[in-house]
Amino acid sequence: MTTTVSHLRQGLTTAQATARLAADGPNVLPSPRRTLPIVLLLRQMAHFFALLLWGASVLALLAGMPQLAVAIVVVVLLNGGFAFAQEYRADQAAQRLRELIPANVVVRRDGRRRLLDASSLVAGDVVLLEAGDRISADLDLAEVHALAVNESMLTGESVPVRPRAGDPAFAGTYVVEGEAEAVVMATGARTRLAGIARLTQEASRPPSPLSVQIGKVVKIVAGIALAVGVAFYGLAMLLGMQASHSFLFALGVTVALVPEGLLPTVTLSLARSAQRMAARNALVRHLEAVETLGSATFICTDKTGTLTRNEMTVAEVWAPGHAPADVLRTAVLSSTGRMSDGRPVGDPMEVALHVEALRLDADLTGEITARNPFDPRRRRASVMVNGRLHLKGAPDTVLPLCRDVPGVGEALTRMSERGLRVLAVARGGGSEEHDLELLGLIGLHDPPREDVAEAIWKCRIAGIKLAMVTGDHPRTARAIAAEVGLLGPDELILTGAELPADDAALGELLDRDGVVVARVTPEDKLRIARALRSRGHVVAMTGDGVNDGPALREADIGIAMGASGTDVAREAADLVLLDDHFATIVAAVELGRATYANVRRFLTYHLTDNVAELTPFAVWALSGGTIPLALTVLQVLALDIGTDLLPALALGAEPANPRTMHGPARAGSLIDRRLLLRVFGVLGPAQALAEMGAFAGVLLLGGWHFAAVPDPGLLAAASGTAFAAVVLGQFANAFACRSESRWIGRLRWRSNPLLLGAIAFEAVLLLVFVGVQPVAHLLGGTFPAPVGWALAALAIPVMVAADTAHKAWRARHASNDLPESGFTPSPEGTPLP
Repeated sequence: MTTTVSHLRQGLTTAQATARLAADGPNVLPSPRRTLPIVLLLRQMAHFFALLLWGASVLALLAGMPQLAVAIVVVVLLNGGFAFAQEYRADQAAQRLRELIPANVVVRRDGRRRLLDASSLVAGDVVLLEAGDRISADLDLAEVHALAVNESMLTGESVPVRPRAGDPAFAGTYVVEGEAEAVVMATGARTRLAGIARLTQEASRPPSPLSVQIGKVVKIVAGIALAVGVAFYGLAMLLGMQASHSFLFALGVTVALVPEGLLPTVTLSLARSAQRMAARNALVRHLEAVETLGSATFICTDKTGTLTRNEMTVAEVWAPGHAPADVLRTAVLSSTGRMSDGRPVGDPMEVALHVEALRLDADLTGEITARNPFDPRRRRASVMVNGRLHLKGAPDTVLPLCRDVPGVGEALTRMSERGLRVLAVARGGGSEEHDLELLGLIGLHDPPREDVAEAIWKCRIAGIKLAMVTGDHPRTARAIAAEVGLLGPDELILTGAELPADDAALGELLDRDGVVVARVTPEDKLRIARALRSRGHVVAMTGDGVNDGPALREADIGIAMGASGTDVAREAADLVLLDDHFATIVAAVELGRATYANVRRFLTYHLTDNVAELTPFAVWALSGGTIPLALTVLQVLALDIGTDLLPALALGAEPANPRTMHGPARAGSLIDRRLLLRVFGVLGPAQALAEMGAFAGVLLLGGWHFAAVPDPGLLAAASGTAFAAVVLGQFANAFACRSESRWIGRLRWRSNPLLLGAIAFEAVLLLVFVGVQPVAHLLGGTFPAPVGWALAALAIPVMVAADTAHKAWRARHASNDLPESGFTPSPEGTPLP
C-alpha cells in the first residue's frame, strides 16, 4: 500500500472505511471453536477408566448387587465432576488474546481526528499514536517522533525498540515514548497477533506421564479381571454349578477385581498435592501437571521476568574526575522517562536513570530550551539546558565527539563483558556536538532474582537439564546465564537464526545442559519444545508473554508467570507461578516427585490387598470346591471401597523424602519389576498366608475336615475372621508402604498424621462390618470369636516380618538401586540432609 502525504493528512473517507469494513470484517481476532461445557463433562465421564467402572456397575447390577452398582456410579460422577471443574478453563488462551486489542483508537478520517472503537479499524486507516497507547492493528509507520515501542509481549525482548519511518508496528505491542502517524496494513485475523493465536490453538497438549502410566495400569488390571472372570466361569461350570449361577459368580469375581478405589485415590492425591503447591505460590491448572512436573528432565526458561526482575537498574557509573551525580544529571536531563508518583513512565532504561539520580540526590533542575530526541540513526539524544548541551547515547556514537579520556576503552570493555547496556554521557559549552567533555559511562542491567542461582543448582543435583530461551540479545543473555550459573561448560550460545531447520538436528544440538538460545521467535520456541520431546525428554517451558503461548501448550508442562505474565500465557499454561520466582519451580518439582512416589505407595497398598482378595477364589478353584470360599464378593468390595480407601488417600499425602531431589527423576513404568516383586512376591503372599491361615484355623478348631461341607454358622465365623485378618494386615501394610527401603521401626509415625487417623477409622469400619448384625449378614461374615481375633491379629507381625526381611535383602543386594540412597555435595561441600 502506497502512503502519500495527502493520504496521511486526510485519511480514509467514511464511505471508504465502511466499504472496507464490510469486505474485510471487524478488527477482532477470530473466535476459536469452543468446546461446549457439556462435551467437556462427558469426556470426563467416558475415558477408559470411567468406562471400565461404568461396565463394573452394570455387571454388579446384573449380579444382583444394586448397592454396589450405585456406589460405583457415585464414584464415577464425583471424579468426573471434580476433574471437569479443574479443567473447565484450560483452553481460554485465544479468548484472552482478544483482550489485548484496545477498545478505542485515534484515527484521521475525512481529514479530522476521530476516536473510534478498535474493531472499526480497516486497512488504510491513518492511526495517531502517542505514549501509553496499545497498538491495535499491524501498522506501517509513516512519521515517527522519538518513538519507542515495547514488543516484549511478542518477541520476549526486554528493551523497547525504536522503529524508524517505514518500519512495521504490530498489534498487541504498546508505545512507551514519543508519537507517530501510521497506516493500517492488517487487521483482525491477518495480524501477527492472530498468527500466534492460531499457533496456540494448534499446539496440542501432550498426555502427561501419569495419565499414560495410569492408563497402562488400568488396562492391565482390566485384562486380568476379565481373564479371571472367564476362567472362574469355566471352573464353576466344570464343578457342576448351574450356568446362570456360574455366570453371576464370574461376574461377581470380575467386579471384585476392578479397583474401584484407584481413580478417587489418584484424583484426590493429585488434588491435595495441587493444594500444597498453591500454598507455595504454584497454581496448578491441570491436576495431572502435578506429577508431570516431578517427571521433568528439561526446563527451558525465559530470561526477562523469570530469571531476572524485569527491572532495569544502574549497575555501575564510571565517572573519572566527576561526581556520579553529575553524570546522572546529564543523563536524566537528556531523557524523557521518569518515575512519577511511584510508577514508571516511559522507557524503562530512562526510568532507571531517573531512579538512580534521585538516589544520588542529583540536581535535576534547569530550563530546557531545545531538545534533539533519540534517533535510531544518531543513536543519541541531547538537550540544551541553561545554554549548555547535555548528551547521552551509545558509546560508539558519543565517544568520537568527546575529548580523549584515559581509561575509557578499558572501562567500556569491562562493562560490555558483564553484559551491561552501556551509555556514554557528555556535556558541551554550546549547541555544537563536538569537542565535548566526557562525563562518564553508565552501565545498566536487568538484575537476576536473588534466589535463582540456588534454584538452578538444585535443578542440577536433581538431574534436570536447563536452557535459557529468550528473545533478548545474545550478549545480554550470556551475561545473565553466566551470572546465575546456568551457562554450561561448553558455553554454547545460539540465536534463533542459527537453529538447524531439521528438528532431529535441533534436538541433538540442544540436548545438553546450560545452552543459551537468544533472539528466538514464537515458532522457534515451539520447535524447541517439540525437538526435545522427540528425544524422550519431559519438557517444562516457562514464559510470560503472548509469544510464549504456543510453546507452553506444546511442552509437557507449561509454566507461566502469574504476577508479570500475560493472561494468554497463564491460560495456555499448566502451572502458574504466583510469585514469578524461578525457585518456586524447584519446590513444585519436589512436590511432583513426591506425588509420583506416593502414587507408587498406594498402588503397592491396593495391589497387595488384591492378592489377598483373589487368593480365596484361587484356592476354591484349585481345590475343586473342596475348600470353601474364605471371602464373599461383597466382602471384597467392602475392602476395596470401604476399609482401604482412606489409608490409600493418606499414603497419597505422605511428605516428601529429604532426598527426593537427589538424582534424576524416576523413569519408566509406575508398575515396574521392583513393585511387582514386592507385591506378588512378598507383601501379597504374606497377607494371603495370614488370611487363609486364620480362615483354616477357625474351621479346623470348629471341627471341619477337608472336603466336608462346613456348618453355615462356622463358615460365617471363619469368613469374618479372614476378613478381619486382611484388614489388620492392611494396617501393617500401610506403614510398610511408606518407604521402599526403610523398615517400619525407622519411620517417624507422626510425620503423616493423616495415616494414623485413617488407620483408626479403618478399625472402626472393621468393627462395623463384622459387628453390626445387618451389615455382617449382608456381607456374609460374623463377628470372630476371641480365638479368631487372635489368629487374625497374627497378620500384623507376619506383614512386618515379610516387609523387614525383604528390605534387608534389598539393602544387601541392591543398595545402589534404592530411590532414597546417596547424596550430592552442596556447593559448600557439606552433604544435604
